Amino acid sequence: MRKEALRKLSVFTAAVLAASALTACGGQSAGSAQTEAAGTAAAETTAASGELTRLIVGASPAPHAEILNAAKEILAQKGYDLQVMEYVDYIQPNLALESGDLDANYFQHLPYLESFNEENGTDLVSAAAIHYEPFGIYAGKTTSLDALADGAVVAVPNDTSNEARALLLLEAQGLIKLKEGADLTVTKNDIVENPKNLELYEVEAAQIPRVIEDVDIAVINGNYAIEAGFKVADALAVEDSESIAATTYGNVIAVRSGEENDPAVQALIEALKSDEVKKFMEDTYAGAVVPLF
Repeated sequence: MRKEALRKLSVFTAAVLAASALTACGGQSAGSAQTEAAGTAAAETTAASGELTRLIVGASPAPHAEILNAAKEILAQKGYDLQVMEYVDYIQPNLALESGDLDANYFQHLPYLESFNEENGTDLVSAAAIHYEPFGIYAGKTTSLDALADGAVVAVPNDTSNEARALLLLEAQGLIKLKEGADLTVTKNDIVENPKNLELYEVEAAQIPRVIEDVDIAVINGNYAIEAGFKVADALAVEDSESIAATTYGNVIAVRSGEENDPAVQALIEALKSDEVKKFMEDTYAGAVVPLF
């Protein structure tokens, strides 16, 4: 019953996005080397004939959709017509992938994907990690961390995995102390010291840039910071490249379980890990997007 409800909701959302006419290109069994070889050969034949196989990938507008578009020509040379469907939330692109309206999506890190599966009964997996986006603390009413007053309001993401990441960053700056052994499962209930009596204002991640003027500081996901025009150089603090978050929160290509080795998916991964796309990331985002290859 739950799966059926998810499918109906995803179909409705796709219609609203004017994407109902698009259908997935279809996956092949990950367990068959012969099937994979046949799929690759078919793609090469298609490319040679000038006909491209449609590949539909859901993504957040920035940086994910931008990065995908940078890989579009490379995929065309491999025989695929990449079509990017943009989503402005973290829920619909997973529902659309689960229902088959997408061939893959690219917007989330693995802890969020695993949490989504657990909470929604979906069966999505990571096919590859592509890049990492440093979380940052950005100024709202207060322009420096040292100037935070007692009772200052801090906006943080309200979903489980991203709130834990925000808390770890706040702890790294000495603003709070979490229980011993704190990891990526911590919640605000695990704060054991809060010397400035900071008030955590929990907000849906995509909305945080919109409320920043109403809070003292805000901890913002990298992609939403980029969309809002924030630069890493402007952040009051960012995650250390050696932090637990940096080594865990790589943004992944998500697919339905069993389709990780589909030829189209592998072509997508190869294109995104190309030298051309790596250079695009480094030149375009100035440290806000860090390639993991």
